[in-house]
Amino acid sequence: MTLACGLWASATRGAGDLVGGTGDLVGGTGPSVVRVPAVEEAPVLPRQWAEYQADAPKTILELQPFRSATGTAIIGPGGRRGFATLTNLNPRVNAWYLLTLAWTEPEETEAYHLENARPGAQEIRLDAASGGLAIVADGMTAHCPLWQGPGPSGLHQARSSRLPYAPLCGDRLSVRNTVAGTFTTIERVTGFLRDHVWGGDRIVTFVREHVYQDAYAEQGAAGGEAFEPGVSPLAPRAARLDPGERSTTVHPADLGIDAGSPPGRFLLGRWYPVNGLPGMYVSVMRPGAVPPDILASSRRTVNALDSVESQALDYLVAMDLDQFELHFALGTDYPQVAWSARTLESARDPRLPGPDGIGSVAPVVVNGMVNPALLGRSAATFAGGFKREHGAFRYGALAQIHHGSHYGFMERGVVFSKLQPGLATLYVRTDGRVDMKSWTAADDAWLDGIQDARQNGLALIETDPRTRMPVPGSMVNQWGAGNWSGSVDERLRTLRGGACLQETATRRFLLFGYFSTATPSAMARVFQAYQCSYAMQLDINALEHTYFALYTHDQGHLVVQHLVDGMAEVDRKGGEQLAPRFLGFPDDRDFFYVLRREAAP
Repeated sequence: MTLACGLWASATRGAGDLVGGTGDLVGGTGPSVVRVPAVEEAPVLPRQWAEYQADAPKTILELQPFRSATGTAIIGPGGRRGFATLTNLNPRVNAWYLLTLAWTEPEETEAYHLENARPGAQEIRLDAASGGLAIVADGMTAHCPLWQGPGPSGLHQARSSRLPYAPLCGDRLSVRNTVAGTFTTIERVTGFLRDHVWGGDRIVTFVREHVYQDAYAEQGAAGGEAFEPGVSPLAPRAARLDPGERSTTVHPADLGIDAGSPPGRFLLGRWYPVNGLPGMYVSVMRPGAVPPDILASSRRTVNALDSVESQALDYLVAMDLDQFELHFALGTDYPQVAWSARTLESARDPRLPGPDGIGSVAPVVVNGMVNPALLGRSAATFAGGFKREHGAFRYGALAQIHHGSHYGFMERGVVFSKLQPGLATLYVRTDGRVDMKSWTAADDAWLDGIQDARQNGLALIETDPRTRMPVPGSMVNQWGAGNWSGSVDERLRTLRGGACLQETATRRFLLFGYFSTATPSAMARVFQAYQCSYAMQLDINALEHTYFALYTHDQGHLVVQHLVDGMAEVDRKGGEQLAPRFLGFPDDRDFFYVLRREAAP
């Protein structure tokens, strides 16, 4: 289906155009910037690191150990005096800034969250002379007046537009505005039950365990003659299969991605290139097709597969990390930063509004969607991890330490929840490299090299340091200690999503897996068969929680393809057009987005 692009037509023009209204750069180095306070520059990072580590109530700013702030006295309309502070929340990433204007007579403070359109090539500075900002790029400086002159300021116009991303300074910046996210029906009902009905949480649990179990299970009818995708050195590794399954073909009835295979002719475990999207591949698999030597390994940490999940069909997508880059974004409402209700009283600090000392992210703005300026490069989006209410440990050793080991997350170099030792972490470095690992306390030493990160439970697959072979994580069959979510009898199968990293001799791939009904043990066996070096679970239980969509172009239109056809129900439709979740409107849940890499200049 095609995307309704008219929604963002107004976002291509905005207030705060550069001097002269042409948007042209003017020569020079720009005005000097007053750094405040200069005497604290040398010890500023150790002081900020101490604030970050302190078990004390704090602001979202004090949770940013690498922030850098500059300030200057300013004069506004009518001679009103004030002080402007521009904070680069993480100079290594250079994407997000907070601009604070503190006015006197009358006293008033305004805060604006700014997004840099070109973080790798554009520097933002305060510019007291022009009453705004100086934007330095390519050896030239553009002056963007914001708080001087007659009429509403560019900042006020951007704020009053109510757009999630309001253009500023000739589209060189965006003001991120607070907006309402879209909630699915399931989330509205479960939220109402938990918040307003006595015993509502038990009702939600009963429905999940007895109504949704196997609700999305798909086996796939036996296929016809095998369709060979061909062998390419650029493709991911095929899954290792039971010898008796190597010629098995299936019809993945719910698959919504165009991979060129005639109906009913997908070979298990093989990769099929996605039409119109080079570097993206799709595969189908059953856990029962995993070879016997894998199923016989790690019996102490992985449960035997039952007859239902063994035959359930799984869909996987592989993304070539040489051709795509990955980013993470928070939803408008989730995963949140306050305490999880799962936190044991012995692990909770009553002095703190949340495990990291914050109870709110304001004035930082999270708006649940990809910047429309990235629409042309967008290749895929997929759902993130658990909400905060489920993203902490109630059982096992991790429940007793680090305030219950709440799952951590970072967006654009900004820490919203600290990355906790022992937890499975999917992260992106500042140089764009995508990696996965179980975080350690020692890894905090290079936290400044992270631009995006999401933790979600424990490892499904990790690499054995002795053999360098992929093996299941040590807690795969530990329901409580692993916090896998499920029933108290530790055997609940449900719809689950996950991700893993796979490496070939020449390529690295990020794999997203959709498991139509599975336990963590089935997920681990499948990822093991695909020879992943590391794997982790994402979200579970519903199509909207395991959502994956990719985007191709057809005659100027963005075409949306869902991994599973039913996922389209979460999107918005208008006639023949479709506004996809995460890309076309703000969403309440966190997500990952995949962009085509830009060609090197």
